[in-house]
Amino acid sequence: MDFKSLGLKAGIEIHQQLETKEKLFCRCPTQLRNVDERSKEIQRYLRATVSEMGTIDRAAEEEMKQMRLFRYYAYDTTCLVENDDEPPTPMNEEALEIALTIAKLLSMSPINQVHIMRKMVIDGSNTSGFQRTALIAMNGIIGDTCRIESLCLEEEAAQRVTDETFSLDRLGIPLVEITTAPCMHTPEEVKEVAGYIGMILRSTGRVKRGLGTIRQDVNISIREGARIEIKGVQELDLIPEVVSREVQRQVNLLAIRDELISRGAKVPDEGLDVTDLFRETKSKVLRKSPCIIAATLKGFGGIIGREIQPGRRLGSEMSDYAKKCGVGGIFHTDELPAYGVTDEEVHALRERSAAGDGDCVVIVSGTREQAICAIRQVFKRATMAFEGVPEETRKMLPEGSSAYMRPLPGAARMYPETDVLPIGITTEMMEEITLPELLTERAARFTEELGIDEALARQIAYSDRLPLFERAVEAGIKPSLAARTLLSTMRELSRDGVDCSGIPDDTILDLLSRVAEGTVVKEGLPDILRTLAGGAALDAAVTSVGPTFSVTDLEEIVERVVQERGDFIRERGKAALGPVMGVVMKEVRGRIDGQIVADVLKRSIEKVL
Repeated sequence: MDFKSLGLKAGIEIHQQLETKEKLFCRCPTQLRNVDERSKEIQRYLRATVSEMGTIDRAAEEEMKQMRLFRYYAYDTTCLVENDDEPPTPMNEEALEIALTIAKLLSMSPINQVHIMRKMVIDGSNTSGFQRTALIAMNGIIGDTCRIESLCLEEEAAQRVTDETFSLDRLGIPLVEITTAPCMHTPEEVKEVAGYIGMILRSTGRVKRGLGTIRQDVNISIREGARIEIKGVQELDLIPEVVSREVQRQVNLLAIRDELISRGAKVPDEGLDVTDLFRETKSKVLRKSPCIIAATLKGFGGIIGREIQPGRRLGSEMSDYAKKCGVGGIFHTDELPAYGVTDEEVHALRERSAAGDGDCVVIVSGTREQAICAIRQVFKRATMAFEGVPEETRKMLPEGSSAYMRPLPGAARMYPETDVLPIGITTEMMEEITLPELLTERAARFTEELGIDEALARQIAYSDRLPLFERAVEAGIKPSLAARTLLSTMRELSRDGVDCSGIPDDTILDLLSRVAEGTVVKEGLPDILRTLAGGAALDAAVTSVGPTFSVTDLEEIVERVVQERGDFIRERGKAALGPVMGVVMKEVRGRIDGQIVADVLKRSIEKVL
């Protein structure tokens, strides 16, 4: 696709958890817990609040189609603020200082006075029905053309355990939200800007790391399309695919719009009860349903089953809307007979619904209340198809496609927080902030000062192990040894299912020091780290690998191996070095330097030849 000719405009919202001792509006630790450690559970129904202008936010109104009872797990590390049983404490000063540091790195202008607002969210992700958020700074810049619109400091949401159960350990962790202007025009540009902002955040050394601690929401539109917000993109490398698939979806929806109009398609006003047609059906879903309602969408034949992005059809979009009423989805004649529904039942359905060849019949099932609600949602989405692309908030699916979540929120979503006083930001506060070295600058310094190649320097600069690497270099350990152990060796062990994250930094530093001193050989590091990951102490792990070989011991092993494979060596000549080296290393791996093994073996093979 030619994204620029399609008029692609994209912006991103980056949400990054901050590494603070306490949460944003209470003094609880920012420690994540195992759900098995919960001390109690609480329950809440959440309802939308009327805004100061007397209106209800459209996104919240959509969530209220089902009155759901949410359950929350509480811990001995959470308090009444997370439960929404006690007012919030003043804003965390440490979190504010980190947010201002990030703003300064992005050349943003802080606002004079921070006012906390309530952002209405009733999807169950918090106990209060709103998320506290505060605008901190505005008008930053990336490169020559991309503008940062705003930086906000807000509460992290509760972690979803199941559909309607949440864990309160994450609720309230300080989070910065950085929003760009729609200044990107290709999928790769979106990835590059997201990567740059991520680098700025990690450069502070004061943000949380790991899966789920940073996520990107991507805003996308094309000419004649509409702004779509895709939430929860966690992998940087997946951003181009997400953007490309959304552009594809909008292009196809616009084509469907034009075709529906040219066909003179129509959406009915009401559905038809067809429960009796499916009393003997082999479809388990329909046979057990107390009510089945059908509707004929005139001129929609072949369109509802049309793919609009990989794995998604227009029918998928209608199904997403219908699910808001508590049903499992929809059936439609573009895909039937299937799922236990026979040809005869489809024929009877089309006849009862007075459907012509160019029409499509949609059926929904559930309680009568659910079915009526669901068919109205189908009508709503079908009517939107005549407009092309409806504005929506969508969730990312695993491969990069997306599914409908709710309408885009409006101005009615925000209203003032009356329990927390405003905070002034002074010139003196900004002047006292010392900017950290950027990771890009640090990687260049590693290459220049430590002699590490550029690729390895960049990897270590961006790694979670950076602080340990710098401690190792300060302790006199060779930078290349420290970097390759912390990156390559541990990554290879991770691929083998060995989790080294629990090994204390001091233990790893002690191990690297022993390698530097010569009491442990570097070839033994994988086996020692594997043993340490199992919970062993360092001395025991080193001992388990075995004592270090002397050169004399090595020569005896090499001589025996070479004699056993004399014919092979004479046949292969010097090319036998690699295969025979592998045999020797199996016996001595981890107990003598590999280069010494290679030298001794090479001399022994030359004698045979």
